[in-house]
Amino acid sequence: MSAQQPHDPHFTFRLPRTALRNAGIAFGIGLLLFLIVWWAGRDDGFYTPEAAVPGKPLTIEALPEPLSNANGASGMEEPAPRPAADERPQLVEEKPMPMPVSETPVATAPVDGPAAAPVAALAPGEVPVPIPGQTPAPEYPSSAMRNGDQGTVMVRVDVGADGVPTSVEVAQRSGSRDLDRAAVNAVRQWRFQPAQRDGQAVAGAVTVPIDFKMR
Repeated sequence: MSAQQPHDPHFTFRLPRTALRNAGIAFGIGLLLFLIVWWAGRDDGFYTPEAAVPGKPLTIEALPEPLSNANGASGMEEPAPRPAADERPQLVEEKPMPMPVSETPVATAPVDGPAAAPVAALAPGEVPVPIPGQTPAPEYPSSAMRNGDQGTVMVRVDVGADGVPTSVEVAQRSGSRDLDRAAVNAVRQWRFQPAQRDGQAVAGAVTVPIDFKMR
């Protein structure tokens, strides 16, 4: 039996030398044709100025005339200038606003003389008398209630001709400052019938007792 030749796995592709030579010649001819065409179509410059004739001035076209500014740059009509007299400040007299008319009638005092002030009822003598319903009771101090303080405070009141107290002070103490202070504060709010003399209201004085008793 004959021995088998070992199989060669490598395969090499080789071009013939004539093919390479023909390809080189074709490339060279194509490059030469390209250079010839490019040289024939080449421009020497982008712009060639015309030669000026000596002694002949160049003709310059005149620019168009500007638009009339009669209507303003924006095309809108501009207001006419005001005369100098209009720029001075002027005083404009306006009619006063009418006073609102009230629908509710308002009572007015008589024209003949001033309105007389209301006169309080006079006391029967020269000693002022407290007016019932206008003598608020004093508040019992909470501190005096905690201490169990009781007693009577004698308060002297000077009353004017209008029945309003002008001076209030303690004439006889109760033994507790809190009770004395509460009595004075209460009597200051009282109103009196003023004392009278010959039918006329006069100032007077009266002493009133204020009792503090715990129930």
